[in-house]
Amino acid sequence: MNLITKEAVDRFTIMHDQYISDWHEAMATGDTTALDRMAKAYYVAFFDNPSAKPLFFNAEESWKGMQDSVNQLLGDHKNFDHRVIRLKDNEQAVVFYDLSITYRDNKVAQFFTIENWQFIDGNWLIQSEIQQRII
Repeated sequence: MNLITKEAVDRFTIMHDQYISDWHEAMATGDTTALDRMAKAYYVAFFDNPSAKPLFFNAEESWKGMQDSVNQLLGDHKNFDHRVIRLKDNEQAVVFYDLSITYRDNKVAQFFTIENWQFIDGNWLIQSEIQQRII
């Protein structure tokens, strides 16, 4: 059993706080440079329709889709609510949050999101992500 240190939890939390801040900056400016934190083998599973299989996107597809959505939603706001962080060990973390996108004070999308992060070569990178559409 690996002992998870408070320092590891604190370091990850600070990094993830910055990641959320980088998202706010990207939504305000369109600059997605600071969001480049996907591992090479990254993928996302997107559950949209409960009667359909999820859609899967690799890192390249996800990066392009993210840039397109930031440009389409420029000036909107992403809310990362009810965040829960759990470290599996000092080099693996899982983050859950309720993600909503607001446009002109109206919630236009909402997802439950789970991110899997790993500490690789001195950096925290997202290995995989699961998104379940709520609205």
